[in-house]
Amino acid sequence: MGAPEVEVPIANLDGKDTGAKIENLESASASSQDLSFDKKATSRLIRKIDWTLLPFLALLYLLSFLDRTNIGNARLAGLEADLGMSGLDYNGALAIFFPFYVAVEPISNLMMKRTRPSLWIPSIMVAWGVCTTLMGLVTNFGGLLAARAALGIAEGGLFPGVTFYITMWYRRHECGLRMAIFFSAATAAGAFGGLLARGITEMDGVGGKGGWAWIFILEGLVTFAVAILAFWVMNDYPSTAKFLTPEERHEVSRRLEQDRSSLADEYDMKYFWDAVRDWKIWVHMFITIGVYTPLYSFSLFLPTIVKTLNYTNETAQLMTVPPYIVACFLCITGGFAADKLKTRGVFMIGFNITAIIGLIMLISSQNPHVKYAGCFFFGAGIYPNVPQGVAWNGNNIGGSVKRAVGIAMHVGFGNLGGIIAGFIYLSEDSPKFTKGHAILIGMLTMSTCLQIFMTIYLRRENARRDAEYKKPDQYSAEDKVAEREKGDNATFFRYTV
Repeated sequence: MGAPEVEVPIANLDGKDTGAKIENLESASASSQDLSFDKKATSRLIRKIDWTLLPFLALLYLLSFLDRTNIGNARLAGLEADLGMSGLDYNGALAIFFPFYVAVEPISNLMMKRTRPSLWIPSIMVAWGVCTTLMGLVTNFGGLLAARAALGIAEGGLFPGVTFYITMWYRRHECGLRMAIFFSAATAAGAFGGLLARGITEMDGVGGKGGWAWIFILEGLVTFAVAILAFWVMNDYPSTAKFLTPEERHEVSRRLEQDRSSLADEYDMKYFWDAVRDWKIWVHMFITIGVYTPLYSFSLFLPTIVKTLNYTNETAQLMTVPPYIVACFLCITGGFAADKLKTRGVFMIGFNITAIIGLIMLISSQNPHVKYAGCFFFGAGIYPNVPQGVAWNGNNIGGSVKRAVGIAMHVGFGNLGGIIAGFIYLSEDSPKFTKGHAILIGMLTMSTCLQIFMTIYLRRENARRDAEYKKPDQYSAEDKVAEREKGDNATFFRYTV
């Protein structure tokens, strides 16, 4: 592979030199042919990226989700009694995390765009590791609220940041599986969290602290240690990746240019406002809040729900593990299948219906075996739709800045569901929790109706563009450059359905 290097900057086009862009596009294509990246070579390249990026990204999200939801396990280990909490205090401690979490998400994505991922993401990890550790040192309810609010600020940038980061490495129909693998760490966190909490609670009384405090302290210290490692382990973007050869960097850039149809990638606030004005992103935001509210309800209250099935606190911790294992399997297989078939809406509709079936089982029966089976259906339907939804929305946003903002809007609004989730399952409604289950059925029904609407709309819009304009592969480099600032409104752009 001795071909000359050809720079194809995918994130620094400034819109001022059309001729240079066309030349770069043509050079990229020629470079790819010279370097003979056939199907097998490309598959090896993608696997190399996968094995370098995904395990560590999944670890980061495992720690993130563990640190925000371990309060559910801490509750069973004596948190409320030791801090003198009563009434809705626990629900308030859950809810206060989310307004701060949501507020920083769009700002965080813009900051990562202005700085670089290998600096920004480890920095926010250090912050949330410290916050988690401090939760184990609080001595009253007010201290817990302050620590949870600070944790929300620190964690807010990770999920939207990493999902945007993934779109800068993979083509549109490769992102779904990678996001599913990344997000599957949330299900692993649920399973691992129950096992870990069961072991850590044996430290009850060590150093004069309750078992719940040691859950926060030890898990926070692990996050801090991994954050320090992340400064050296994380890569930025393909054009600067040290683990890729120059030829491989050019090929990744060429594939992304081709897939993104040469749309604008430079930083400009006008693309921020393009995202804010795009009604399709707002529809996805309401789809998402209908998914995230049940998601957080499941992760925060599953230990409480399982305990009502007449298990002891210790056994209830362990019984939360199997539903997460099933959810993890379907999260990854669903992402793989959606990428393979290049469609997302149908999968999201199917998973939402699965979650609704689980909730119907929970609300309609008092048989503990039926209710426990309902937990499996609930988790198996709700978890896969988080990466599916982010991939679907991200696939259909043209231009990297607009996509960064659109993903942050999507994830941020969805995470407001965490505030609702904090008050879904009230102690006074135990053990049936009829009101909570009914609210979640309503949220998922709304989300499903909007998914059906978007699927129909996008199919019709693609058909309209096919009828009125040339096929995307018939556009020249000059044609694409002329529309590069139009984003997904460019006539050669086709939506993922």
